[in-house]
Amino acid sequence: MVDKNKITAVITNYNGKYFLKECLNSIKNQDFPYFDVIIVDNASTDGSVEYIEKYYPEIILIKNNKNLGFPAAVNLGINNSSAEYIFILNNDTELESKCMSNLYECIQKDESIFAVTSKMIQYYDRAKMDDAGDEYTILGWTKRVGYGKSPDQYSKERETFSACAGASLYRRSILDEIGYFDENFFAYLEDVDISYRARINGYKCVYCPEAVVYHVGSGSSGSRYNEFKIKLAARNNVYLPYKNMPWPQFAFNFIFLLLGYFIKYIFFLRKGYSSIYIKSLKDGFNTLNNVNKVKYNHKHFKNYLEIEWLLIKNTLKFIFF
Repeated sequence: MVDKNKITAVITNYNGKYFLKECLNSIKNQDFPYFDVIIVDNASTDGSVEYIEKYYPEIILIKNNKNLGFPAAVNLGINNSSAEYIFILNNDTELESKCMSNLYECIQKDESIFAVTSKMIQYYDRAKMDDAGDEYTILGWTKRVGYGKSPDQYSKERETFSACAGASLYRRSILDEIGYFDENFFAYLEDVDISYRARINGYKCVYCPEAVVYHVGSGSSGSRYNEFKIKLAARNNVYLPYKNMPWPQFAFNFIFLLLGYFIKYIFFLRKGYSSIYIKSLKDGFNTLNNVNKVKYNHKHFKNYLEIEWLLIKNTLKFIFF
C-alpha cells in the first residue's frame, strides 16, 4: 500500500492568480490520492495569496516577503515536505488526470532515476509540443526537445539529459544527496544544473509520454523573449558549465562555448537584444565567485566521459536534425 503524501507538489507563484484556478483544479482531479500541495508565493501583488486562502484553504501556503526567485522558492517547498517524491510544477499548467500517477509509476521502474519529466504540450495549440525533456550541448545551449512539433512524435519513453522543472517528479533521496536547486540562478537553467549534477553522480532523467501537461509558457516572465529572461538566461549559461565541469573539461569545451555565445549574440542582435545579452554574459564571468563548483571526484570519471559524449551527440543532433 502507498503511504499518505507519497508526493508533494511544489508550485511557485509570482503574480499568477490568472492561472491558479485551472492549475489547482487539475491537481485536485488527479487519480493519484497520496499527495499534498505546497504553494510558495514570491510576494505577489495581484491578489494571489488572498485567492488561494479563500478558495483552496487545504493547500499549504508559504508567503515570502520578497521575490526570492524560482530555485529558492522550490527549495522552501522541499524543506517543508516530508514526502519521498517532489513534483515541481509551474502555475501556468493544466494536468491530465493520470499525470501524477504515470510519473510515479515511471520513477518506480529504476532506483537510478533521479527525475521524470512530463509530456508538456502547448496550452493554446494542443497540436504542438512544448517540451519532451531538455538536452544540453557542447555549445552551452539547452534544447527543448519537440518544441513546436506534433505530440504524436513523442510517444515513447526515453532517457533525457535534463527534466524540465515546469512539470517533473524528483526523487527526494537523490535531492538530499546532491543538493537542492542552486539559488544563485534565480530563474532559468536551474533544472538543467541539478540534472547535470545528478548525471555526475551516476543518476539519470527519463521522459514519460503518458504524463501529459498543458503549458501556457512564460506565465510569470510575460513573453518568450524579454529583458528579464535574456539577462538571467545569458548569465546562467556562463554559470552552468563553469560550475559542473572540472577544469580540464571546461578548458576543452571553452572554445565551443565561446562559439555558442557568439552565435547567440548574432541571434539576439537580430532580435534587438544584443547589448543586454553581452552585458549579461559579462556579468556571468564577473560573478563566477558566487558559484560553488561541483567538487571533482575521481570515482565519477566515467560519468564525466559519458556526459562529454552526450554533449557532443546532442550538438550533432541539433545541427543535423
